Amino acid sequence: MEPILVKHNEYIEQVERWMTKEEGRLYEEWLNSIKMNAADESIDEMDNARHLMFSQMIDTINGKLSETAVREMAKKVATERMNRINIGDVLYNINQGRRVITNFILTLDIPVDNLQLVINDVNRQFDIFSHELVSTYSHLANKVIDEKNTFINENHKDKLALLGQISSSFVHEFRNPLTAVMGFNKILKKEYPDMKYLDIMDYELNQLNFRITQFLHTSKAEFNEDLIVDISIRQLIEEIKQLSYASIVDTNVKVNIDVADDLMIKASRNGLKQVILNVFVNSIDALKNVAYERIINVKAFIRNHQIIISLSNNGPMIEKENIESIFEPFYTTKELGTGIGLYVCRKIIESYDGYLVCTSLPEWTTFYIHLPDSIIIAPN
Repeated sequence: MEPILVKHNEYIEQVERWMTKEEGRLYEEWLNSIKMNAADESIDEMDNARHLMFSQMIDTINGKLSETAVREMAKKVATERMNRINIGDVLYNINQGRRVITNFILTLDIPVDNLQLVINDVNRQFDIFSHELVSTYSHLANKVIDEKNTFINENHKDKLALLGQISSSFVHEFRNPLTAVMGFNKILKKEYPDMKYLDIMDYELNQLNFRITQFLHTSKAEFNEDLIVDISIRQLIEEIKQLSYASIVDTNVKVNIDVADDLMIKASRNGLKQVILNVFVNSIDALKNVAYERIINVKAFIRNHQIIISLSNNGPMIEKENIESIFEPFYTTKELGTGIGLYVCRKIIESYDGYLVCTSLPEWTTFYIHLPDSIIIAPN
């Protein structure tokens, strides 16, 4: 890099001499203005930082320090001290150094044109150093986060594999008698259609079967659903409402459905039913302790080449930091929850190249099921 004051070497020499002479004072001024945790720094390290900073400034003014050298210096600092620095404090301290040096140069008896060239180059070197430092630090920090996420994901896989083994054994021991009880209950409903409580028994047995199915889904590597059929979204939601009738009455929830009768898709009825039912039941649970009018709004519509099914409730807001966590396996806020319901639901929707998201405000919490328009059946 060519010297910035080629025609005025006398000013360069003066700046060198003045900076070297005032180095101690400038260092003290800088030291008094920076943010530093005394436990993280030693006296020797501070001395090294001082000499590095001033030698860099002098070499910058002389044009001896290339852009590549500045970048390499920043990479070295970020790499060697990545686990010991607060990047915000470091940037603050760098800019304090910029301020101290710039203010000092402004006091020197140098013509304005030459002075501006010096300050411009000093600022440029500071900018290059700061940018490379932050870029390197961010890259290293993201690498650490990726490694931790990989570890967490592998740990989740191990848990899911173990859960698969446990659930397989559990299902064989439990599902056969459950199927028998469900079958006998259907027979009783046929023979005694007016008998009380059989509908409630049927609902609770289906809920139990639904929970077992969730455990089965978590033990699978993929979520490929069974028979693909034509589904009326309106009819499916009405069916889910009817299935949840006991809980709706017990919780005193008002359910509003805004879905066109001719909105049809091709999908797994059992899979989609499982997703909507799970979100619907969660919405009812969220309203159980609400003192005001309890409302659930269910809508379905086509927008931006997607079919969107939304379920909203006016229950308590989900905190922002918990929005994504509710879709993680084993995360639950319920006393007797398994923490796998929404995880399974998201996986089922993703198997259709769709996605399941949640937004929560003080007034409404809404789950949005997004499905591609490729599964929509065009009306005749």
